[in-house]
Amino acid sequence: MARSLAGQVALITGASSGIGWELGRQLALQGCPVGLVARREQPLRELQQIITQAGGTSAVAVADVAERHQIENAVQQIREQLGPVDLVFANAGVGKTTQIHPVNVAEVEQVIRTNLLGVIYTLSAALPEMLTRGTGRLIGISSLAGYRGLPGESAYCASKAAVNSYLDGLRIQLRDSGVRVTTICPGFITTPMTANMNFHLPGLMTAEKAVQRMIRAVKAGTKVYSFPWHVHMMVKFSRWMPDRVMARIMRDKAMAPNPVTPPSPT
Repeated sequence: MARSLAGQVALITGASSGIGWELGRQLALQGCPVGLVARREQPLRELQQIITQAGGTSAVAVADVAERHQIENAVQQIREQLGPVDLVFANAGVGKTTQIHPVNVAEVEQVIRTNLLGVIYTLSAALPEMLTRGTGRLIGISSLAGYRGLPGESAYCASKAAVNSYLDGLRIQLRDSGVRVTTICPGFITTPMTANMNFHLPGLMTAEKAVQRMIRAVKAGTKVYSFPWHVHMMVKFSRWMPDRVMARIMRDKAMAPNPVTPPSPT
């Protein structure tokens, strides 16, 4: 049975745009005091104003999740302003094309630090207090890209696959603690990451619709929620495709030495 989230303090990283912005807006409308965390303060303040005008409660903290001390300070700031955090949405992420000529190691490192270590830093900053209280929910926003390595997206796919594995283990480890873990793997969402992609994105949905589904999954206590289902099935099926078939399907991506935009699901 779905439970109301009203009154629960929700902390959201990557709240300055896309999924994070919409999570903040919708959770506030449902009665959650929301802690908005991102690198850019101005968009957070704009969202805070929208929430205030709608009668909601929010707090802002500026932090780069790839920097452990920054996200730890941000979680503390939100706690001081709103109270103990009940829900943590580790949402912040970046997408960078994995190049082969030249190899863009610095950008690969950025993807891994933000998408994987950023999730670990965020959840770890909130976990001790949740364990003390014996309650709370940790939510990692991963991606269907974590189910299959794709040419040109090796770093992004690897970061999301690692997030999935990390959350799987954490969920089992915390099963008797009162703290619950949810992994959410969306497909293509209309966000700044997908805005300039000039090719077909199967199952593309708006951030508003995607966030509605995510919140329902959290309310229902779902362990792992992958959507939309038909894209999920496509990705799982592709794991059994011969490499030559995948290479043919994604020929332009695989052959391009320096592609312009990443086609990864958000």
